[in-house]
Amino acid sequence: MVKTLLSQVKEYKKASILTPAVMLVEVLVEMMIPRLMARIVDDGIGAENMEAIIVNGIGMVLLAAVGLWAGFMGGKLGALASTGFAKNLREAMFRKIQTYSFKNIDHFSTASLVTRLTTDVTNVQNAYQMILRMGMRSPTSLIVAMVMAFMISPRLALIYVFVVIFLGFGLFFIASRVFKIFGRIFKEYDNMNESVQENVTGIRVVKAYVREEYEKNKFANTSIGLRKKFVFAESILAFNIPLMNIAAYGSMMLISWFGAHMIIQNELTTGNLMSLMTYSMNILMSLMMLSIGFVMISMSVASMQRIAEVLNEEPSIINPENPVMEVKDGSIRFDHVMFSYNENNQEPVLSDINLEIKSGEVIGIIGSTGSAKTSLVNLISRLYDVTGGSLLVGGKDVRDYDLKVLRDQVSVVLQKNVLFSGTIYENLRWGDPQASDEECRRACRLACADEFIERMPDGYDTYIEQGGTNVSGGQRQRLCIARALLKKPKILILDDSTSAVDTATDAKIRQAFRDEIPGTTRLIIAQRISSVQDADRIVVMDDGRISGVGTHEELLASNEIYQDVYESQTSGTGDFDEKGGD
Repeated sequence: MVKTLLSQVKEYKKASILTPAVMLVEVLVEMMIPRLMARIVDDGIGAENMEAIIVNGIGMVLLAAVGLWAGFMGGKLGALASTGFAKNLREAMFRKIQTYSFKNIDHFSTASLVTRLTTDVTNVQNAYQMILRMGMRSPTSLIVAMVMAFMISPRLALIYVFVVIFLGFGLFFIASRVFKIFGRIFKEYDNMNESVQENVTGIRVVKAYVREEYEKNKFANTSIGLRKKFVFAESILAFNIPLMNIAAYGSMMLISWFGAHMIIQNELTTGNLMSLMTYSMNILMSLMMLSIGFVMISMSVASMQRIAEVLNEEPSIINPENPVMEVKDGSIRFDHVMFSYNENNQEPVLSDINLEIKSGEVIGIIGSTGSAKTSLVNLISRLYDVTGGSLLVGGKDVRDYDLKVLRDQVSVVLQKNVLFSGTIYENLRWGDPQASDEECRRACRLACADEFIERMPDGYDTYIEQGGTNVSGGQRQRLCIARALLKKPKILILDDSTSAVDTATDAKIRQAFRDEIPGTTRLIIAQRISSVQDADRIVVMDDGRISGVGTHEELLASNEIYQDVYESQTSGTGDFDEKGGD
């Protein structure tokens, strides 16, 4: 885990090395100042020697200046190293997420990935800065102060040894209790982020159903649960303060008591007692910083584990060693295909699928909700891999292709249409970054999107809000279809992507496809029979199996499910999900 994370320090190694180095300089300077103070008291004031006072005073000023410089540089270099490290971690995680398949994304959940990219990285960043600065400063200050104290008076210095042991056991007990709590806290963060994400994404539905109060209470409950866990963790950490106070005041009282007796017996000078008191504070401050650092590291360990999980996760779909770099044509063949989202599931989502589609053929796919229509087409572009059998595109197994080559030739308009913030032109060019303005307009004409774009004040330069919230569902669908067409694919998959457009527009789109891209294999998933009845063949799906394949007329004559759907839709009594598939 640590090795995985430290590999992202990269160009900030120099700053990471220099930070503890300058902190070491600061510690050494601070440890020399009390000795000069003792000389001023004993050799200067006690002996009435002005020269000793001036010389040692100048030395203190110079050492203070060096310490000030070292402290400033330590802060600057520590901030550079920790923020750079956090930047690299986020970039590495984001790049890794881009390689994930849908299966990998499902494993983590979107909300959890957002938390890991934000809160967890911030925790690690803070802990890293603490380690660079205090990881060197505090132990070194503690050790040097102890050594200097033993040099002055070994008997009094033993007090520090007992104090350190006392505090060490106390802090270890506190940290061990807190560590497990913070692990649970970050899971609560995931739940809270998920609640926010769902609410913001579905804000229209929330308002339409007047569920604002419900969502507020739901978020409040999550937030309260998180607060309670934090309060519990902080209440345990609060024992740090009384422990430190007991140690600080106890050691000072003991040193003062025994030190005063030693001065009376001429075993210790006043200046050395002052130095011991200063070293006492240095030791206690070092222990305090170590305890704070220990707590921060305890918090960040859970975050480190969660970040390492993302970086170490292996994509379930990868390129083969010698990938095929060309898709010959748009033919598709399902050969005894089996598929399950979870390989441990006994019941597969798709069972023994056998289907052969010729290049340029138009295939309609119809079936009730949950019949695995979308799962079927997701396998074609390798959004998921088959768990049994084989799937061939252009005569080659999809697992033999280079992923980019395959997905460039298999264009998918997913069931959930997504547009990104930017102009219409910018969204369209996701299909082809080099597409000219005229090519973009042509794709929009084919998708019947030009009619509403031209009515917009800024036309194709109209800015689309994140998620396409400033266009209607039907407009969003047509823009996504146009974007897919710009890829000039050999296979075009429309996953219920005209459900939000009227029947007349749907017919225009299908007619444009027949006239303009006759050589492209088209798979059209639909709920309306009118959207697929002109297809060369129609596939009827039922509970993960193919119930029937044929033309509209053949299925009307032979397939009971198709007959029920047709009758329900033509009689005006409902659609597929109301009656079909029973």
